[in-house]
Amino acid sequence: MEDISKKIKSLRLEKEMTLKDLGEETGLSVSFLSQIERGNSSLAITSLKKISDAFNINITYFFREIENYNFAVRESEQKPFKLEGSNVQHIRLAGKFPERKMEPMLVTVPPNKLFVERYSHPGEEFYHVIKGTIIFRVEEKEYILNKGDSIHFPSEKVHEWKNPMNEEAVLLSVLTPIIF
Repeated sequence: MEDISKKIKSLRLEKEMTLKDLGEETGLSVSFLSQIERGNSSLAITSLKKISDAFNINITYFFREIENYNFAVRESEQKPFKLEGSNVQHIRLAGKFPERKMEPMLVTVPPNKLFVERYSHPGEEFYHVIKGTIIFRVEEKEYILNKGDSIHFPSEKVHEWKNPMNEEAVLLSVLTPIIF
């Protein structure tokens, strides 16, 4: 119920509606809607249907993430992907649930690959070398990491990395905030 309450409030604010506006659209009282948004009252499916109609959305919107919680990620479900213009392979390792904060991935870096884009952004980054060697540059300091080594830094620091070897490198990566 808490997730549904948050979604109702979020949609109402997104549509710049007051509780009074939503009450007029649904025929539900302002005090009842307020209790719903705070999670202090249960909600009949008929009332939820009135709310979804007022927002012009399908009622299933309120149940999607609830039904799709998936904490475990089986190897057969892990699908590799590459970002446009890159031959670095990523595999998502994260479970699915609302408001998760971390983005764990398995990253495979081809031989002799330089990640040339120097950038900074909010968040944190953690990498653990599973196979091979990676050179990270954070600000102006260089870190040579081999199998078993890790690095953890604020993403606001300008950073880049490269695989200087003739074999692929495999990293466990955990990023915040979620970016994919």
